[in-house]
Amino acid sequence: MQSKHIDPAVDKVRVTWVKSTIGATKGQRATVKALGLRRLGDTVEKANSAVIRGMIDKVGHLVTVEVVD
Repeated sequence: MQSKHIDPAVDKVRVTWVKSTIGATKGQRATVKALGLRRLGDTVEKANSAVIRGMIDKVGHLVTVEVVD
């Protein structure tokens, strides 16, 4: 999922790591780590900010994103 589908007015998003970083670039691996994801299947809740949405754009093919109410 890309961040263009996330409403900027939402307070939090839930990011789940669903696809391995084998074959991904170093930058993508670092971004997954920077999001706070430690192992495949991990889920974290993050504040919805421009920085987080940019990170989601970079690794959107490796994670799923849900809006937290």
